[in-house]
Amino acid sequence: MSPRPQPGREYVLTLSCPDRAGLVHAVSGFLVRNSGNILESQQFDDRLQDRFFMRVHFDVSDPNVDLEGLRHRFGPVAEAYRISWTLRDASTPTRTLIMVSKFGHCLNDLLFRRRTGALNIEIPAIVSNHREFEKLAETYDIPFHHVPVTRDTKAEAEARLLELVRDLDVDLVVLARYMQILSDDLCKQLEGRAINIHHSFLPSFKGARPYEQAYDRGVKLIGATAHYVTSDLDEGQIIEQDVVRVDHSLDPGELVTVGRDVEAQVLAHAVKWHSESRVMVEGNRTVVFR
Repeated sequence: MSPRPQPGREYVLTLSCPDRAGLVHAVSGFLVRNSGNILESQQFDDRLQDRFFMRVHFDVSDPNVDLEGLRHRFGPVAEAYRISWTLRDASTPTRTLIMVSKFGHCLNDLLFRRRTGALNIEIPAIVSNHREFEKLAETYDIPFHHVPVTRDTKAEAEARLLELVRDLDVDLVVLARYMQILSDDLCKQLEGRAINIHHSFLPSFKGARPYEQAYDRGVKLIGATAHYVTSDLDEGQIIEQDVVRVDHSLDPGELVTVGRDVEAQVLAHAVKWHSESRVMVEGNRTVVFR
């Protein structure tokens, strides 16, 4: 595991803009002028769309250089090259609210990874429409909010969720097998900061028992997809996917076990990359600097 970033010393700059000559030179020049030293740099030139993407992790040696000063000084560079950008302290954890229903494998995995330092996130709350994982939240000393959802209370439940997002200063909402469809309005309000996980059988094998359907069809691959939440159900921008090969010897229950392992790993990757500013959304696609 790589060492934790130093607070007030290490920063991450991400940017996208129309491609043109001199972009890398402009960024490196900005870093030199501000005592910056590049620790990691990745870039992608999308020739089909004529767009340039870049992520730079750097540290600064001058103790008088801070985040706000860097943001102020990068402004003219961004304006000159029509750059869309973010600049953040690499050490700052992403405040992450986790939502779950009755399947806890993804929740448990995220909690464990957070405790061991594998994820640079803070979890100010767990929200569920059931009470199955209230005691699990207690073992990690994380506040648990039971927000039941029915057809009549859906609007009230979503209002409560948004209230928590605002009050707890939440950066990211993770649907860790939260089995409720979010309204179009809520999806829009959480655009770019909500991640969902589901099995990769979709659009086939819809419904409550996808693995039984997959067993009946004799599938040979089981996978999972993590994506941003949009109003188009399960069609948001994909962050990560993975598959595992299976065969006829596995019964439906064993397929479920394999599927849960893949779901947990794929979701953890997506949360990690988002929290480290490695994911950049461009239309219906993402650029992921792993």
